[in-house]
Amino acid sequence: MKKSLVLAMAMALGVTASAYAANPFSDVPAGHWAYDSVNKLAAAGVVDGYPDGTYGGDKLMTRYEMAQIVAKAMAKGADVDKLAAEFAEELDSLGVRVAKLEEKSDNVKITGEVRYRYADSHAEGYTNDLRSRIWVNGQVNDNWSYTGMVENTQDFGNDNGDEGTSFKRAYLEGRLGGLDVTAGRYNLYVADGNIYDTNADGVQVTYGDKVQITGFAGKGTDFEFEDEKGSYGNYAGAEVHAELGHGLNLMGGYINFKDMYSTGKKTGMDNDIWYAGAAYNIGDVTLDGMYLKGDMQDGQGKKAVVGDNGYVLGIAYKGAQADEAGSWGLWAKYYNQGGQTYLAGAHTTDANTFGLEGFKGYGVAANYAFAKNIVGTVAYYDTESKMDSKKDDQIIWSDLTFLF
Repeated sequence: MKKSLVLAMAMALGVTASAYAANPFSDVPAGHWAYDSVNKLAAAGVVDGYPDGTYGGDKLMTRYEMAQIVAKAMAKGADVDKLAAEFAEELDSLGVRVAKLEEKSDNVKITGEVRYRYADSHAEGYTNDLRSRIWVNGQVNDNWSYTGMVENTQDFGNDNGDEGTSFKRAYLEGRLGGLDVTAGRYNLYVADGNIYDTNADGVQVTYGDKVQITGFAGKGTDFEFEDEKGSYGNYAGAEVHAELGHGLNLMGGYINFKDMYSTGKKTGMDNDIWYAGAAYNIGDVTLDGMYLKGDMQDGQGKKAVVGDNGYVLGIAYKGAQADEAGSWGLWAKYYNQGGQTYLAGAHTTDANTFGLEGFKGYGVAANYAFAKNIVGTVAYYDTESKMDSKKDDQIIWSDLTFLF
């Protein structure tokens, strides 16, 4: 590479000097076309020339010589990202950290998980699939970030095999005044998942620390349940969490759904659900409980006949931590929920919830971290419909998740 070409690039660096040295190089006289630019770079300490006092502008230079110029320009605060990327290997060999590039590379992080699942349901048969998720997190600035998630499921029990790849999540998180804000397609988690735990398109804001108040509104995701496709409708609500100390936490909330379970063939239902719960930690043991009350009616104001109240009780001991090999945990849950206290297909449990009929029964599980970022779970569920006790289901669930 000729130094005349290097000079053209150096002129674009935007390096300035407080004073010019007088005729720094003997082969760059005052009348030379590049005199001012070379003078400026020399005064700023970006170029040094040769020991004999010449610049050697017509000589070929090595990539290492060019890397030295880029390194000096970087040290002066010049914006040379493209050049730094081009000569990154040489800069590394010279022991120069490309700080700006490293900083920018930290703006975007890619993580993921791969989960293999095998579940055997007495009522619905077995499930055998592999789910892959890729998460992309981009830092917009000090207060805002973006998260996207792409998901693919390979169904080994289905002749089609591949259920396709889709963009499941895309949302912004940030700080607005004293509020923590989430906006976009995110995972809406209401009443510890006992009402709703799946994607939604909306906005969520949270205020407070020891006592947190969260408000949320938007549109529930579309669903496919028992071969019928439809919408969970629009939602709005609020939730309060209070950390009282000594291991005691309280929560309560309200959510309203409009036109839920609507399909192309029928209009949906409206539902108001109130809930209150508590959790108490005693060392490694957590006890929790929640009561829920629903009020669901159709578009003509006719009240639903399915159960309008319910409760969930739970106990947990420790829990597997992905970053701690050998960690483990146990948990058990008892459910007794009427059909008006949750959304069919959106409840957080992996048990059979029997659609709008309501369900009761229990689940027990154990999880274990076999190695860092490799976690396995085995669970058993036994539930039955609250409207027809002859309809029941037992599920043996197992999965192995790899995080990266």
